[in-house]
Amino acid sequence: MPALLLLSLSVFVPALLALLMSFTRSGLDVSEPLTWVGLSNLRRLLADAVFQQVLGTTVLYLVGVVPPVVASSLGLAILVNRKLPGIQFLRAAYYTPVLVSVVVAAIAFRWLYAENGLLNGLLGAWLGSDARPIGFLTDPRLALVSVMVVTFWKGIGYYMVIFLAGLQGIPTELYEAAALDGCRGGRAHLYITLPLLRPYVVLVAVISAIAATKVFEEVFLMTQGGPAGSTRTLVYYVYDQAFRELDISYACTVGLALFLLVMLLTLLRFSVAQSSRFL
Repeated sequence: MPALLLLSLSVFVPALLALLMSFTRSGLDVSEPLTWVGLSNLRRLLADAVFQQVLGTTVLYLVGVVPPVVASSLGLAILVNRKLPGIQFLRAAYYTPVLVSVVVAAIAFRWLYAENGLLNGLLGAWLGSDARPIGFLTDPRLALVSVMVVTFWKGIGYYMVIFLAGLQGIPTELYEAAALDGCRGGRAHLYITLPLLRPYVVLVAVISAIAATKVFEEVFLMTQGGPAGSTRTLVYYVYDQAFRELDISYACTVGLALFLLVMLLTLLRFSVAQSSRFL
């Protein structure tokens, strides 16, 4: 009951109020009476070209982050799932980025990406003084990918631990029996590791997809949604509408769309997990 009460006050009640406000017209002044507008905000959302662009950017961010994170964290887990000297240190080192604050990581990468930063300095030293600096955060073609790298760097160690737990639950006898039949190395992982880790792959894919859908701190600290709106995601658009445009009701409507997208990903995770039990 205490946990349910705490969840109600911090999650359920604000969510219901946000749902109610999406059918009204209201600003930051809570003393003003709410004006019921029905589906007006929803119709505005469907006709909003900026929202469509933001939704496309969010989906692109999801597609650009999730597959590399899943593949790299699985490969890293296989790499550190060995009895070698100092392997505990390597596991801790790969997990270290998870412990770094998003604020610190974003500021550090913003310095690395700067025109007079480390990356451009190394490129200048390699290509010569005539090399033009690369606008990692000022070029619309590179800004989104540059922000994706921060999310990838922050998450790979966390998902590695999940895969490592799954790998250590696989009996070693399976690999020994496969080795007797001549199935070693990559083939053993293809026919043994991947089928047995299917629930973990689904879990990591859905968790990383939800995290990528709700990305905000990296965008806010590194690009402010720019340049030319190329890194503006759904959560940042909610913030933009609420605290810059002061249109709380429309921000709640965009938040409702984000909630439906996250719920769709969650239902997809449950359906795939349920079907994998019968395979």
